[in-house]
Amino acid sequence: MSNTDWKGLKTKIPRIILTAGEPSGIGPDIIVKVAQRSFNAELSVIADPDLLMERAGLLGLTLQLDVFNPATQAQRHQPKRINILSATTKCRVKPGTPNTANAAYVLDTITVATEACLRKDFDAMVTAPVNKAVINDGGYPFSGHTEFIAELCDHAVPVMMLMNQYLRVALVTTHLPLSKVSDAITADRLEQVITIVNKDLHSRMGIDKPSILVCGLNPHAGENGHLGNEERDIIIPVLAKLHAAGLAVSGPVPADTAFTRDALQGIDAVIAMYHDQGLPVLKSHGFGETVNITLGLPIIRTSVDHGTALMLAGTGKASAGSLQAAIECAIDLVSISRKSTHIL
Repeated sequence: MSNTDWKGLKTKIPRIILTAGEPSGIGPDIIVKVAQRSFNAELSVIADPDLLMERAGLLGLTLQLDVFNPATQAQRHQPKRINILSATTKCRVKPGTPNTANAAYVLDTITVATEACLRKDFDAMVTAPVNKAVINDGGYPFSGHTEFIAELCDHAVPVMMLMNQYLRVALVTTHLPLSKVSDAITADRLEQVITIVNKDLHSRMGIDKPSILVCGLNPHAGENGHLGNEERDIIIPVLAKLHAAGLAVSGPVPADTAFTRDALQGIDAVIAMYHDQGLPVLKSHGFGETVNITLGLPIIRTSVDHGTALMLAGTGKASAGSLQAAIECAIDLVSISRKSTHIL
């Protein structure tokens, strides 16, 4: 991987860097597909250029790769072309057939993109899906994009939030076995998550006084301790403390009614205790159009709401809708952040 220090210019046109994800999955496909569209931002991708051109050929799409030049003024993305920051896969890529030898390539692309955003070379990064099992089998402990990027950001405290036009859902715990969730929900962790969600809803999404609804962990939110003590001992005291500090936070509410129309009236975000408590509801209202946003970072990072879909790689059947939504969301977040910090 090149150590070239790309120094981008601050302009009104956002500079967005994309990663292509697992090379044998649909990441390269959807990169090629979104490159066919126009965007009010300059798009660059860090990937193996031969991989992208091969995938464009399989999809029957035209693609021109332009070497990224940080010395030039950022320009709006033009269809059928994209800026490239070259990386090289370690072995030849066969669509649909992962190879652990390429695990390092995947992590390198994420690392370079993150470090480039930390240097302010780019205004935001958008990530295509990776395969956790392939990376771990390749010898690299990896629990997910969110945690990996947070470590690169000086061990920031990340909060995963997924959103679409219907709903925003943030998570207290992310990629944990269900058996470990309860122990991971501590007062400190819950307070951090709610505070970060409140802060980023205000500073990055332009919501003046966010209203946040918090789910309970147990059925019926613990039923006054009869179905679990986490609500009584941890969640309720934390919510009382933050409410007293001026945050518009309510709950804990039973998760089986938290997402009803009445419960969501006036709510800007729901905080779920674990991955599969809130995300099935959200994805049922817009899978393929949902965006994954990592809050709590010093950079803006968005991602798709789906996996690598190996069986679709190279077939042309993969939808680029979520990646397009993630790019548009990143552009919006850059705009709002610039306004809130008075940066043009």
